[in-house]
Amino acid sequence: MSGDLHMYLNGALAAMCVVIGLFFLRYWRLTRDRFFVFFSAAFAIMAVNWSLVASLATDETRHYFYLGRLFAFVLILVAIIDKNRHSPP
Repeated sequence: MSGDLHMYLNGALAAMCVVIGLFFLRYWRLTRDRFFVFFSAAFAIMAVNWSLVASLATDETRHYFYLGRLFAFVLILVAIIDKNRHSPP
């Protein structure tokens, strides 16, 4: 894949992560459920991650890019576990 197209697609991924994060933030404002805050934060981290990949134009297989993604996915798992443990009867 060419470098410019790769950078463009990574930027599009970052933009979509921002949109999804704002979507979850809106639902948090309506429900005040922590589940949506966790998901919003996870997608914000992913947006930063994809922005760094796009702007640095380096190999995205570096370990520090994976650490950001790992943290975001762990945050999603924490949200799911937290939702199942604290659900109302």
